[in-house]
Amino acid sequence: MAGTKVLRSLLHELRLASHSPGKIKDSLAARYILAQYKKYETTDQQLCKARDEAIFLGQTYLTYLTSLRKYNELYKEYHGSGERTVKETADLVGFKLPTDPK
Repeated sequence: MAGTKVLRSLLHELRLASHSPGKIKDSLAARYILAQYKKYETTDQQLCKARDEAIFLGQTYLTYLTSLRKYNELYKEYHGSGERTVKETADLVGFKLPTDPK
């Protein structure tokens, strides 16, 4: 993944994780990420191992933020809120209950 793509993905995940309606540029985390990105920016004539390490670290943080968001979505969907009926449980796991012909 290129550095710019990692940066854009990180900012996207921060935007999704943000609870405030303000701009993402105002957040401390986004400012820190942008500062680190500018710090390790290289030209075509430079070879910088630290930039590769920074991209790897960015990918690691991106994976963490994405996994945390997905975990919270699954937790909200499947966390028990008391007792469920048999029909709700069957719908949850994808089963159909038999119908009583009367």
